[in-house]
Amino acid sequence: MIIRAKNEQSNIRIVGAGHSSMPLVETKQMLLRQDNLHGLIDYDMQTKRVKLLPGTNIREAGEILIKLRLSMHNTGDVDYQNLSGAFGTGTHGSGNTLPNLSAMMVGCRVVDGTGKTHAFTLENDPEMIHALRVSLGALGFFTELTIQTVQAHRFTRKEYYTHITACLENLDELIDNNLMFDFYWYPRSDGAKLRLCNPVGEGMSNVGYGKLDKEREGWLYEILPKERTDKFEEMEYALPREAAVECFNEVRKRIKAKHRQYVGWRVLFRTVAADDSYLSPFYQRGSVTLALLQNHQLEYQKYFEDMEPILRHFGGRPHWGKKHSLTAEELAPLYPRWERFRQIRREMDPQGIFLNDYLNKIFGL
Repeated sequence: MIIRAKNEQSNIRIVGAGHSSMPLVETKQMLLRQDNLHGLIDYDMQTKRVKLLPGTNIREAGEILIKLRLSMHNTGDVDYQNLSGAFGTGTHGSGNTLPNLSAMMVGCRVVDGTGKTHAFTLENDPEMIHALRVSLGALGFFTELTIQTVQAHRFTRKEYYTHITACLENLDELIDNNLMFDFYWYPRSDGAKLRLCNPVGEGMSNVGYGKLDKEREGWLYEILPKERTDKFEEMEYALPREAAVECFNEVRKRIKAKHRQYVGWRVLFRTVAADDSYLSPFYQRGSVTLALLQNHQLEYQKYFEDMEPILRHFGGRPHWGKKHSLTAEELAPLYPRWERFRQIRREMDPQGIFLNDYLNKIFGL
Protein backbone atom coordinates (compact mmCIF):
# COMPACT_ATOMS: atom_id res chain seq x y z
CA MET A 1 0.00 0.00 0.00
CA ILE A 2 2.83 2.42 0.82
CA ILE A 3 4.51 1.71 -2.52
CA ARG A 4 1.24 2.25 -4.35
CA ALA A 5 0.63 5.53 -2.52
CA LYS A 6 4.13 6.75 -3.35
CA ASN A 7 3.80 5.80 -7.02
CA GLU A 8 0.37 7.39 -7.34
CA GLN A 9 1.28 10.37 -5.13
CA SER A 10 -1.81 9.66 -3.06
CA ASN A 11 -2.56 9.70 0.66
CA ILE A 12 -3.38 7.06 3.26
CA ARG A 13 -5.51 7.73 6.31
CA ILE A 14 -6.25 5.23 9.08
CA VAL A 15 -9.92 4.71 9.94
CA GLY A 16 -10.74 4.28 13.60
CA ALA A 17 -14.09 3.97 15.37
CA GLY A 18 -15.45 7.24 13.98
CA HIS A 19 -15.73 8.98 17.37
CA SER A 20 -13.88 12.12 16.25
CA SER A 21 -15.87 15.20 15.29
CA MET A 22 -13.09 16.56 13.07
CA PRO A 23 -12.09 15.41 9.53
CA LEU A 24 -8.93 13.68 10.68
CA VAL A 25 -9.37 10.71 8.34
CA GLU A 26 -11.31 12.36 5.53
CA THR A 27 -9.80 11.60 2.13
CA LYS A 28 -10.86 10.69 -1.40
CA GLN A 29 -7.82 8.47 -1.75
CA MET A 30 -6.85 5.50 0.49
CA LEU A 31 -8.45 4.49 3.78
CA LEU A 32 -6.90 1.73 5.87
CA ARG A 33 -8.94 -0.13 8.47
CA GLN A 34 -7.27 -2.04 11.29
CA ASP A 35 -10.38 -3.63 12.78
CA ASN A 36 -9.01 -7.13 12.23
CA LEU A 37 -5.73 -6.24 13.93
CA HIS A 38 -6.96 -6.66 17.47
CA GLY A 39 -6.09 -8.71 20.50
CA LEU A 40 -3.20 -9.67 22.75
CA ILE A 41 0.35 -10.23 21.46
CA ASP A 42 2.41 -10.67 24.62
CA TYR A 43 2.77 -9.52 28.24
CA ASP A 44 5.32 -9.27 31.03
CA MET A 45 3.85 -9.63 34.53
CA GLN A 46 6.99 -8.32 36.18
CA THR A 47 6.88 -4.94 34.42
CA LYS A 48 3.09 -5.02 33.80
CA ARG A 49 3.74 -4.13 30.17
CA VAL A 50 1.33 -5.57 27.62
CA LYS A 51 1.61 -5.73 23.82
CA LEU A 52 -1.63 -5.32 21.89
CA LEU A 53 -2.58 -4.96 18.25
CA PRO A 54 -3.56 -1.39 17.30
CA GLY A 55 -7.16 -2.17 16.34
CA THR A 56 -7.96 -3.38 19.86
CA ASN A 57 -10.66 -1.16 21.29
CA ILE A 58 -10.74 0.13 24.85
CA ARG A 59 -13.44 -2.26 25.97
CA GLU A 60 -11.63 -5.27 24.55
CA ALA A 61 -8.36 -4.12 26.11
CA GLY A 62 -10.08 -4.00 29.50
CA GLU A 63 -11.40 -7.54 29.04
CA ILE A 64 -7.96 -8.81 28.01
CA LEU A 65 -6.17 -7.10 30.88
CA ILE A 66 -8.54 -8.20 33.63
CA LYS A 67 -7.74 -11.83 32.84
CA LEU A 68 -4.18 -10.93 33.83
CA ARG A 69 -5.47 -8.97 36.85
CA LEU A 70 -4.17 -5.82 35.18
CA SER A 71 -5.89 -2.60 34.16
CA MET A 72 -5.46 0.64 32.26
CA HIS A 73 -4.97 3.56 34.64
CA ASN A 74 -8.08 5.33 33.32
CA THR A 75 -10.58 5.46 30.46
CA GLY A 76 -12.85 8.06 28.96
CA ASP A 77 -16.64 8.11 28.96
CA VAL A 78 -16.87 5.83 25.93
CA ASP A 79 -14.94 2.65 25.25
CA TYR A 80 -15.44 1.72 21.60
CA GLN A 81 -12.46 3.68 20.21
CA ASN A 82 -9.45 1.76 18.95
CA LEU A 83 -6.44 2.25 21.20
CA SER A 84 -4.44 3.75 18.33
CA GLY A 85 -7.12 6.36 17.69
CA ALA A 86 -7.67 7.14 21.36
CA PHE A 87 -3.95 7.62 21.87
CA GLY A 88 -3.51 9.61 18.67
CA THR A 89 -6.08 12.26 19.59
CA GLY A 90 -5.19 12.64 23.27
CA THR A 91 -8.34 10.98 24.62
CA HIS A 92 -8.56 11.21 28.40
CA GLY A 93 -10.61 10.45 31.45
CA SER A 94 -10.61 12.48 34.66
CA GLY A 95 -8.31 12.51 37.65
CA ASN A 96 -5.98 15.16 38.99
CA THR A 97 -3.03 12.74 39.14
CA LEU A 98 -3.92 10.72 36.03
CA PRO A 99 -2.55 11.61 32.56
CA ASN A 100 -4.36 11.08 29.28
CA LEU A 101 -4.60 7.57 27.83
CA SER A 102 -1.67 7.95 25.43
CA ALA A 103 0.70 8.14 28.43
CA MET A 104 0.25 4.35 28.68
CA MET A 105 2.11 3.84 25.40
CA VAL A 106 5.72 2.94 26.25
CA GLY A 107 6.58 1.16 23.02
CA CYS A 108 5.33 0.55 19.51
CA ARG A 109 6.03 -0.68 16.02
CA VAL A 110 5.14 1.84 13.35
CA VAL A 111 5.34 1.92 9.54
CA ASP A 112 6.56 5.27 8.20
CA GLY A 113 5.87 7.03 4.92
CA THR A 114 8.70 5.23 3.12
CA GLY A 115 7.37 1.78 4.08
CA LYS A 116 10.02 1.19 6.72
CA THR A 117 8.98 -0.40 10.03
CA HIS A 118 10.44 1.06 13.22
CA ALA A 119 10.43 -0.28 16.76
CA PHE A 120 10.54 2.39 19.46
CA THR A 121 10.49 2.16 23.24
CA LEU A 122 10.44 4.80 25.94
CA GLU A 123 13.91 3.62 26.96
CA ASN A 124 15.63 3.51 23.56
CA ASP A 125 14.03 6.59 21.97
CA PRO A 126 11.92 8.66 24.39
CA GLU A 127 11.58 11.56 21.95
CA MET A 128 9.88 9.39 19.33
CA ILE A 129 7.49 8.02 21.93
CA HIS A 130 6.68 11.58 23.03
CA ALA A 131 6.00 12.51 19.40
CA LEU A 132 4.07 9.35 18.49
CA ARG A 133 1.75 9.19 21.48
CA VAL A 134 -0.46 12.04 20.25
CA SER A 135 0.31 12.27 16.55
CA LEU A 136 -3.05 12.30 14.70
CA GLY A 137 -1.84 9.48 12.46
CA ALA A 138 0.54 11.92 10.77
CA LEU A 139 3.77 9.98 11.43
CA GLY A 140 2.72 6.55 10.19
CA PHE A 141 0.49 3.68 11.21
CA PHE A 142 0.97 1.40 14.20
CA THR A 143 1.25 -2.36 13.90
CA GLU A 144 1.87 -3.00 17.61
CA LEU A 145 1.37 -1.05 20.84
CA THR A 146 3.08 -1.70 24.18
CA ILE A 147 1.19 -0.20 27.09
CA GLN A 148 2.11 0.28 30.73
CA THR A 149 -0.68 -1.14 32.86
CA VAL A 150 -1.35 -1.16 36.60
CA GLN A 151 -2.59 -3.78 39.03
CA ALA A 152 -6.34 -4.20 38.74
CA HIS A 153 -8.50 -3.13 41.68
CA ARG A 154 -12.22 -3.08 42.32
CA PHE A 155 -13.70 0.43 42.13
CA THR A 156 -16.77 2.17 43.48
CA ARG A 157 -18.47 4.74 41.28
CA LYS A 158 -20.97 7.17 42.81
CA GLU A 159 -23.07 9.92 41.25
CA TYR A 160 -24.67 12.73 43.23
CA TYR A 161 -26.98 15.58 42.27
CA THR A 162 -26.48 19.02 43.80
CA HIS A 163 -26.62 22.71 42.88
CA ILE A 164 -23.68 24.11 40.95
CA THR A 165 -22.93 26.57 43.77
CA ALA A 166 -22.38 23.73 46.24
CA CYS A 167 -20.19 21.96 43.70
CA LEU A 168 -17.96 24.98 43.16
CA GLU A 169 -17.74 25.77 46.87
CA ASN A 170 -16.38 22.27 47.51
CA LEU A 171 -14.50 21.78 44.26
CA ASP A 172 -10.96 21.55 45.66
CA GLU A 173 -12.02 18.91 48.17
CA LEU A 174 -13.79 16.91 45.47
CA ILE A 175 -10.76 17.02 43.16
CA ASP A 176 -8.12 16.34 45.81
CA ASN A 177 -9.94 13.61 47.78
CA ASN A 178 -11.03 11.38 44.91
CA LEU A 179 -8.83 9.49 42.47
CA MET A 180 -11.30 10.31 39.70
CA PHE A 181 -13.78 13.16 39.84
CA ASP A 182 -15.69 15.19 37.30
CA PHE A 183 -18.98 17.04 37.13
CA TYR A 184 -21.69 17.91 34.64
CA TRP A 185 -23.33 21.32 34.78
CA TYR A 186 -26.87 21.54 33.40
CA PRO A 187 -27.65 25.05 32.07
CA ARG A 188 -31.44 24.82 32.35
CA SER A 189 -31.58 23.83 36.02
CA ASP A 190 -28.21 25.19 37.23
CA GLY A 191 -27.78 21.76 38.76
CA ALA A 192 -24.66 19.62 38.77
CA LYS A 193 -24.01 15.89 38.68
CA LEU A 194 -20.91 14.92 40.67
CA ARG A 195 -19.20 11.71 39.55
CA LEU A 196 -16.71 10.06 41.94
CA CYS A 197 -14.73 6.91 41.21
CA ASN A 198 -12.26 5.37 43.66
CA PRO A 199 -10.74 2.02 44.61
CA VAL A 200 -13.10 0.30 47.03
CA GLY A 201 -12.71 1.79 50.52
CA GLU A 202 -10.85 4.89 49.32
CA GLY A 203 -11.88 8.44 48.45
CA MET A 204 -14.85 10.37 49.81
CA SER A 205 -17.40 8.05 51.36
CA ASN A 206 -20.22 10.56 51.21
CA VAL A 207 -21.14 13.97 49.78
CA GLY A 208 -23.34 15.62 52.40
CA TYR A 209 -24.50 18.44 50.14
CA GLY A 210 -25.57 16.09 47.33
CA LYS A 211 -28.28 13.50 46.74
CA LEU A 212 -26.90 10.06 45.87
CA ASP A 213 -28.36 8.94 42.55
CA LYS A 214 -26.28 5.91 41.53
CA GLU A 215 -23.69 3.65 43.09
CA ARG A 216 -21.91 0.77 41.42
CA GLU A 217 -18.93 -1.47 42.17
CA GLY A 218 -16.79 -3.34 39.65
CA TRP A 219 -13.61 -3.39 37.62
CA LEU A 220 -12.64 -0.01 36.23
CA TYR A 221 -13.29 -0.87 32.58
CA GLU A 222 -16.78 -2.08 33.53
CA ILE A 223 -18.04 0.88 35.54
CA LEU A 224 -16.26 3.96 34.19
CA PRO A 225 -17.39 4.18 30.53
CA LYS A 226 -21.07 4.60 29.74
CA GLU A 227 -23.06 3.42 26.77
CA ARG A 228 -23.80 6.36 24.48
CA THR A 229 -26.69 6.24 22.03
CA ASP A 230 -27.49 9.95 21.75
CA LYS A 231 -25.76 11.81 18.94
CA PHE A 232 -24.23 15.15 19.77
CA GLU A 233 -21.70 17.76 18.71
CA GLU A 234 -18.91 18.62 21.13
CA MET A 235 -16.19 21.19 21.63
CA GLU A 236 -13.59 20.69 24.36
CA TYR A 237 -10.60 22.72 25.49
CA ALA A 238 -7.88 21.92 28.03
CA LEU A 239 -7.21 24.86 30.36
CA PRO A 240 -4.49 25.54 32.90
CA ARG A 241 -5.74 24.24 36.24
CA GLU A 242 -5.35 27.66 37.90
CA ALA A 243 -7.60 29.34 35.31
CA ALA A 244 -10.30 26.70 35.16
CA VAL A 245 -12.85 27.95 37.68
CA GLU A 246 -12.73 31.52 36.39
CA CYS A 247 -13.14 30.21 32.84
CA PHE A 248 -16.03 27.96 33.84
CA ASN A 249 -17.78 30.89 35.53
CA GLU A 250 -17.45 32.94 32.34
CA VAL A 251 -18.77 30.04 30.27
CA ARG A 252 -21.70 29.59 32.65
CA LYS A 253 -22.49 33.30 32.61
CA ARG A 254 -22.42 33.47 28.80
CA ILE A 255 -24.57 30.37 28.30
CA LYS A 256 -27.18 31.62 30.75
CA ALA A 257 -27.24 35.04 29.10
CA LYS A 258 -27.29 34.02 25.43
CA HIS A 259 -27.74 30.30 24.79
CA ARG A 260 -29.81 28.63 27.49
CA GLN A 261 -33.03 28.92 25.51
CA TYR A 262 -31.79 26.38 22.93
CA VAL A 263 -28.90 24.64 24.74
CA GLY A 264 -30.10 22.15 27.31
CA TRP A 265 -27.10 19.85 27.07
CA ARG A 266 -24.45 19.72 29.72
CA VAL A 267 -20.98 21.17 30.19
CA LEU A 268 -18.44 18.60 31.43
CA PHE A 269 -15.58 19.57 33.80
CA ARG A 270 -12.68 17.10 34.13
CA THR A 271 -9.11 17.18 35.45
CA VAL A 272 -6.06 15.68 33.71
CA ALA A 273 -2.42 15.45 34.85
CA ALA A 274 0.46 16.91 32.85
CA ASP A 275 2.45 14.82 30.37
CA ASP A 276 5.36 15.14 27.93
CA SER A 277 3.70 14.25 24.61
CA TYR A 278 4.52 16.98 22.11
CA LEU A 279 1.01 17.52 20.75
CA SER A 280 -0.85 16.63 23.92
CA PRO A 281 -3.27 19.34 25.10
CA PHE A 282 -1.84 18.60 28.56
CA TYR A 283 1.82 19.06 27.61
CA GLN A 284 3.73 20.10 30.74
CA ARG A 285 0.72 21.46 32.57
CA GLY A 286 -1.94 20.00 34.82
CA SER A 287 -5.25 20.84 33.24
CA VAL A 288 -9.00 21.05 33.48
CA THR A 289 -11.04 20.30 30.39
CA LEU A 290 -14.35 21.98 29.65
CA ALA A 291 -16.50 20.16 27.12
CA LEU A 292 -19.59 21.80 25.63
CA LEU A 293 -22.15 19.41 24.19
CA GLN A 294 -25.19 20.02 22.00
CA ASN A 295 -27.75 17.75 20.35
CA HIS A 296 -26.62 17.18 16.75
CA GLN A 297 -30.07 18.12 15.40
CA LEU A 298 -30.04 21.54 17.07
CA GLU A 299 -28.06 24.69 16.40
CA TYR A 300 -24.49 24.31 17.60
CA GLN A 301 -22.33 26.39 15.25
CA LYS A 302 -23.14 29.85 16.63
CA TYR A 303 -23.01 28.41 20.16
CA PHE A 304 -19.48 27.04 19.70
CA GLU A 305 -18.33 30.14 17.79
CA ASP A 306 -19.43 32.35 20.67
CA MET A 307 -17.89 30.16 23.40
CA GLU A 308 -14.56 29.31 21.77
CA PRO A 309 -12.99 32.79 22.30
CA ILE A 310 -13.64 32.47 26.04
CA LEU A 311 -11.86 29.11 26.17
CA ARG A 312 -8.97 30.50 24.14
CA HIS A 313 -8.72 33.64 26.28
CA PHE A 314 -7.89 31.49 29.30
CA GLY A 315 -5.09 29.62 27.50
CA GLY A 316 -7.12 26.69 26.26
CA ARG A 317 -5.78 24.05 23.90
CA PRO A 318 -8.37 22.20 21.79
CA HIS A 319 -9.08 18.50 21.98
CA TRP A 320 -7.91 17.14 18.63
CA GLY A 321 -10.98 14.98 18.15
CA LYS A 322 -13.58 17.64 19.01
CA LYS A 323 -14.85 20.74 17.23
CA HIS A 324 -12.53 23.73 17.05
CA SER A 325 -11.65 26.39 14.49
CA LEU A 326 -7.90 26.77 15.00
CA THR A 327 -5.33 26.59 12.20
CA ALA A 328 -1.53 26.36 12.27
CA GLU A 329 -1.03 30.05 13.03
CA GLU A 330 -3.08 29.81 16.22
CA LEU A 331 -2.00 26.30 17.23
CA ALA A 332 1.77 26.72 17.00
CA PRO A 333 2.12 29.11 20.00
CA LEU A 334 0.17 26.69 22.20
CA TYR A 335 2.66 23.83 21.89
CA PRO A 336 6.31 24.43 22.86
CA ARG A 337 7.45 21.42 20.79
CA TRP A 338 5.31 22.23 17.74
CA GLU A 339 8.23 22.83 15.35
CA ARG A 340 10.08 19.77 16.57
CA PHE A 341 7.00 17.67 15.89
CA ARG A 342 6.74 19.10 12.39
CA GLN A 343 10.40 18.23 11.80
CA ILE A 344 9.86 14.64 12.98
CA ARG A 345 6.81 14.43 10.72
CA ARG A 346 8.93 15.40 7.70
CA GLU A 347 11.53 12.79 8.65
CA MET A 348 8.96 10.04 9.10
CA ASP A 349 6.82 10.93 6.09
CA PRO A 350 8.81 13.05 3.62
CA GLN A 351 6.25 12.67 0.83
CA GLY A 352 3.26 13.51 3.05
CA ILE A 353 1.53 10.19 2.45
CA PHE A 354 -0.19 10.27 5.85
CA LEU A 355 -1.61 13.78 5.45
CA ASN A 356 -4.95 15.03 4.17
CA ASP A 357 -6.37 18.49 3.50
CA TYR A 358 -7.27 19.02 7.14
CA LEU A 359 -3.85 18.02 8.50
CA ASN A 360 -2.18 20.23 5.89
CA LYS A 361 -4.26 23.09 7.24
CA ILE A 362 -3.47 22.60 10.91
CA PHE A 363 0.23 21.93 10.30
CA GLY A 364 0.55 24.90 7.95
CA LEU A 365 1.71 22.82 4.95
